Amino acid sequence: MLIPLVILDIWIETYHRVAFATYGVKYIKRKSYIKIDRHKLKYLTFFEKLNCMYCGYANGLLNYSCAIAAETEKYWCGIKHKYDENFIEPQHHAEFIPYDEEDAYIKLSE
Repeated sequence: MLIPLVILDIWIETYHRVAFATYGVKYIKRKSYIKIDRHKLKYLTFFEKLNCMYCGYANGLLNYSCAIAAETEKYWCGIKHKYDENFIEPQHHAEFIPYDEEDAYIKLSE
């Protein structure tokens, strides 16, 4: 699983740096999402430390990727999805225009 994560990391960071700079979207601080520090705990075994390093990177990277995707969605398509009781709405959708409200969209687009 590590290799796919590293590939994702390279692609998401390239996208983040190029697209956000091109469109003037504010950068997201990577260090606010990826933290690898539990391996410093003396009471963990070598393999526990290795696992903690992996989890800190993997979960941090996925959280960071979600933040980049959320900012992308805010910038290009700030419209909520159609209501569905089975859909868990992301927090960043709270600021979005309700689904099927054309007047609100036109007003925002001006």
